[in-house]
Amino acid sequence: MSASTGAPTPPGHRRHDIDALRALAFLFVILYHVGMYYVAGWPWHLKSPHAAEWLQWPMVALNIWRMDLVFLVSGVSLGFLSRGQGTWALLRSRGVRLLLPLAFGMAVIVPYQAYAQGVANGYVAPGFGAFLLRYLSMGAPWPKQAFDGAEFGITWNHLWYLPYLFAYTALVAATLPLWRSAAGQWLRRAFNGLRGWRLLVLPVVPLLVFTLLLASRFPGTHNFVRDFHLHSIYFTLFLYGYWMGVDTGVWKELERLRRVSLVLAIAVISTFFALRAGMKAPLPSSLTDLLRVLYLWLMVAAILGHAHRHLNRPWPWLRWANESVYPWYVLHQTLIVAGITVLAPLALGPVVEPALLVVLTLAGCWLLTDGVIRRVGFLRPLFGLKITRPASPQPLAPPPPARGWRSPSPRA
Repeated sequence: MSASTGAPTPPGHRRHDIDALRALAFLFVILYHVGMYYVAGWPWHLKSPHAAEWLQWPMVALNIWRMDLVFLVSGVSLGFLSRGQGTWALLRSRGVRLLLPLAFGMAVIVPYQAYAQGVANGYVAPGFGAFLLRYLSMGAPWPKQAFDGAEFGITWNHLWYLPYLFAYTALVAATLPLWRSAAGQWLRRAFNGLRGWRLLVLPVVPLLVFTLLLASRFPGTHNFVRDFHLHSIYFTLFLYGYWMGVDTGVWKELERLRRVSLVLAIAVISTFFALRAGMKAPLPSSLTDLLRVLYLWLMVAAILGHAHRHLNRPWPWLRWANESVYPWYVLHQTLIVAGITVLAPLALGPVVEPALLVVLTLAGCWLLTDGVIRRVGFLRPLFGLKITRPASPQPLAPPPPARGWRSPSPRA
C-alpha cells in the first residue's frame, strides 16, 4: 500500500457530491421501504395482496449496498466535522442531532406503524388512542407477534439507523487520540493510498472476514445488542468514510475507476443471480458471502466515483435537500404505512396503487417538512434540524446633517 498523495480538502470547502449522495441515498431508502410492502416472501410490517416474486431481484441488488452507502457517507461527514473538534464537542453535537429525533420519533412518529401492524396481525384492537396510551406507558409487554419490537413494549422500527450511527460516532469520538496518533494517521494514509485494483479489492477483505465469521451466527435483526454482523460491516464502512473524508487523492482515484468498478459490480451481481437461478440446491455460503461483499464494495466505489465526477457542484436544489434529509427519513415509513391503510381498501391494483403510494409518501414528507417542521422553531431539533435564530436588527444609520449645517471644527 502506498502513501496517500492527495492533499486534504481545505477547511470550509463544501463537498457537494457528499451532500447530494446523502439526499439520494435516503431517497433510495424511501423507495426500498415502499418495495418492502410489495415484495413476495420478505417479512415487513404490512404485506400487499399484490406481492410479486420478481421484485426480489431488484430489491436484493439494492439491499446489499443501500445502508452501507449511507453509513460510509455518514463517516465522510464525520471526517469533516471532527476537524478542530474534540471528543466532547462531537458527542454533544451528534447526540442532540441523533438521539433527540430518535426519542421523539419512537414516542410520536413510529407508534402508528406498530399499531397498524398489530391490528393487521390481530393482536391489537382497533382504536389508536387506546393503543398509544398503553404503548407510551411501557407497562405490560405486548404479545411478541403483535408488531416488530413488541417484546420490549416500544420500538424504533426504521429509526434504528440513528442509534447505530450515534454508537459508531461515539466510538470514533472517544478514540480520537488514537486516530490522530502517528499509527492512526499511517493507517488512514495507507487506506487512502490504495490505487488501481488494490482500491477495488483490498477493502473487501475485512468485510469478507467479518461475514464469514459472523453472518451465520448473528443474522441481521436490528437488535442493537446482538447485531454483531451488521455492526462489523456498517462500522467498517463508516470507518472507511471517516478515513476518506478530507483526502483528495482517493476520491480522484475512485472517479478514475468509476466505469471499471461499475462494470465489475454488474458482472458480480449478474453472476450471483445466474448461479442462484441455475442451481437447484442453495449456493455454498462462502461463495454467496464472497459475491455479496465484493458486489457491495464495487457498487459503493462506483457510486462514489460517479458522484464525485458528476455531482460535486453547487446544485440549486442541494441546500433544500440537505435540510430535508432528516425530517423525510423520520417521517417516511409512517407515511408509507398510513398511505397503505388509505389505499389498500380501494383495490386499485398492482400498478396504480404503488405509484400512488410513492406519490403520497413523497408529498406527505414535503408538505410536513416545508409547511410545518421548518417553520415551527421547537419542532426543528426534534427532526434533526438546527434551531434558527432571528437575525439581529441592524442599528439605524444616523440621520443626514441638515442642509446648511456644518460639523464643528475639531478645535472648537
